[in-house]
Amino acid sequence: MFAIETKQLTKTFGKNKVVDQIDLQVKSGEILGFLGRNGAGKSTFINMLTGIIQPSSGSYSLLDVQGPNDDIKKQIGVMPDYSALNASMTAMKHLKFLAAVSEKPVSDERCMDILKLVGLEEQAHKKAGKFSFGMKKKLAIAQAIIHDPQLIFLDEPTSGLDAESVIHIHQLIQQLHQQGKTIFMTSHNLDEVEKICSRIAIMKDGKIGKMGSMDELRAYYQSTITVTIKHSPIRSTHLPTLEQWLTLTGTQLEMKTSQFTIHVTSEKKIAEIIRALGKYNIDIYRVDVNEPSLEEIFLDE
Repeated sequence: MFAIETKQLTKTFGKNKVVDQIDLQVKSGEILGFLGRNGAGKSTFINMLTGIIQPSSGSYSLLDVQGPNDDIKKQIGVMPDYSALNASMTAMKHLKFLAAVSEKPVSDERCMDILKLVGLEEQAHKKAGKFSFGMKKKLAIAQAIIHDPQLIFLDEPTSGLDAESVIHIHQLIQQLHQQGKTIFMTSHNLDEVEKICSRIAIMKDGKIGKMGSMDELRAYYQSTITVTIKHSPIRSTHLPTLEQWLTLTGTQLEMKTSQFTIHVTSEKKIAEIIRALGKYNIDIYRVDVNEPSLEEIFLDE
């Protein structure tokens, strides 16, 4: 089952095609990181999925229900803009209100459980107008999950938060994932996307340019792997033979007294090199593998 499926989904404003015939499938239970530079079309795409704006053409379904559909809105959670919070309402009243809108009334106990989950238990009866920036972000996340949705949209859930709060939100997202929830999240924090997302989609000029797991994106982006191995001294009688073998195994070999760097085409080659060093009774102290980061892949898009 796909939690999200779009077919040729398109949105134009006048002559400007902001979202251009996107085909996307998001499996139930995965965390999809949705990336793109400002102006790439991310917000427009999400606004179509969440029913805020209508597509110009194409179609989409959420949780196997064709959209737009008012009933499906009750089964999804959307993290609202923190600035939209009512300053005069308490955290508890915000959750009660959102649950009522979703036609899933909740008990005070459920509200307290959710506030505890996001770290706002002690602020349950405090007005949102007195909340810090970080507390407002946490309340926005609480609103998105209060009615126990199966599909959750999180827009920049950790931006502007302190390190401790970021860790807490990451743990919360992992918890939701373990419960089988599908999470569609945008973030400018590429490290967190790389760390917690099952797959990543990168949007550019209204289209999805690259999509896959980090391993798949790395394989697409990089044809060779740079490996640096620190080791015990190599006997002079073994050095010429080993150096010749390494030259045939990889490329751009750089030998030093206690380490060498080599470019190989697959991880299997790394295992072959380690076994070869073992045959020569060379101790391996450290193996460093230089793979492209999500930031490098993103900037290359």
